[in-house]
Amino acid sequence: MSSVTNAMAHPRTASPEVEIERYLHRVIPLSAAMGVRVKIATPDRVELAAPLAPNINHHETVFGGSASALATLSAWTLVHVGLQHANVEATTVIQRNAMSYEEPIHGDFSAVCTLLDDAAWHRFVKTLERRSRARITMNAHLLFEGRQVASFEGDFVALKR
Repeated sequence: MSSVTNAMAHPRTASPEVEIERYLHRVIPLSAAMGVRVKIATPDRVELAAPLAPNINHHETVFGGSASALATLSAWTLVHVGLQHANVEATTVIQRNAMSYEEPIHGDFSAVCTLLDDAAWHRFVKTLERRSRARITMNAHLLFEGRQVASFEGDFVALKR
């Protein structure tokens, strides 16, 4: 059997990043309109990227709303992926957030959210399992040309299904 025939007979499953990207584009259409791409999606780290063109403002820099949306989406995605990894079905929503813009973003940019506090995550999951509702604070930052250009902090609430 040729490799082409074999590939058609046994299609490869998509990478976790491709699956998460498809999911985001389907359930959060703004992510597709922004051109969001999932670069990394693990229970410990999420990195999303977006091009300047669909996120541009009148100064030819990234629109603040797009910057905030990408940061929020990176943190939300980390919670989502982490809960999937823990086999917990829950709906996750943002409750509060703050964004600090350190400099204009003149091109394609990315948002990185990393799980920094394992103990807080475990308390979050245990509280969710015990009370069917839990809250966690997540931090993310935006990068442009390898430099941090903005930071985000948000509280997310998960409700067990």
